[in-house]
Amino acid sequence: MHPARSVIIFTTLSGLGFGLLVWLGLGMPSPKGLVAFVFFTIAYLLAAGGLVASTFHLGHPERALRAFTQWRTSWLSREAVISVATLLVMAAYGAGLVFWDTRIVWLGWLGAALSLATVLATSMIYAQLKTVPRWNHWTTPALFLALSVAGGALLAGQLRFALPLLAVAGGVQVVAWMTGDKRFRGRGTSVATATGLGGMGDIRAFEPPHTGTNYLMREMVHVIGRKHASRLRMLSLLLGYGLPIALMMLPFNHWLALLAVIAHITGVFASRWLFFAEAEHVVGLYYGRK
Repeated sequence: MHPARSVIIFTTLSGLGFGLLVWLGLGMPSPKGLVAFVFFTIAYLLAAGGLVASTFHLGHPERALRAFTQWRTSWLSREAVISVATLLVMAAYGAGLVFWDTRIVWLGWLGAALSLATVLATSMIYAQLKTVPRWNHWTTPALFLALSVAGGALLAGQLRFALPLLAVAGGVQVVAWMTGDKRFRGRGTSVATATGLGGMGDIRAFEPPHTGTNYLMREMVHVIGRKHASRLRMLSLLLGYGLPIALMMLPFNHWLALLAVIAHITGVFASRWLFFAEAEHVVGLYYGRK
């Protein structure tokens, strides 16, 4: 798949933002006044900013509001509805902390649950696609949720939770890569199965469908070199998980904490780029790509 910058920014930043809202909703931390305002501002800039970034990938951004109408059948629509509900609930919860120094416990727990539901809905947009075997697996929602909660714990300063959660997220990431590399071939999808002509012998395309590019080739067909992918995977593991864990094991320091956050976000950006760049859509078989 083509790794569009808008979608990479969306999945990375919104996951971190909603992850931070999870911990704020649980009261970890439970700031008040100006400190609470700063925490919620960061969370909303990440969550809402990521959602806004996703609209830039639409062919007609002015039609984005229509996404709210298909919630019965579309995970994209469910994500839109749940995300708005989350932001409204957490706005009320945050207002209590900022203006009245009051934590409404049940409202915070509701907001935390809705935040997790938003991340789950985002992940299911990709996990539901049988046409992309690498995504169509339990590791996709598991990775989205693990990264959101771990990254949120890091941003919230909950280091005793962030350290093991980052280790778990790193493990899920490795499993996703290892199993994802074999999944397309394991599904048995080929030109023969796509055309239904497998019984006639070895099937291959006589010539390309057309000489120029088109939307499907731009968006659904992307080839990345194995060496390049391996290097990015190592960079993602080092920055997204290894370095933050190592920094958190040192005596606490605000500058080290900031460095851990920056390293984690950079690593997640790299893994998200790979998430899209390595995804093989079955339509690529039509164009002789795999």
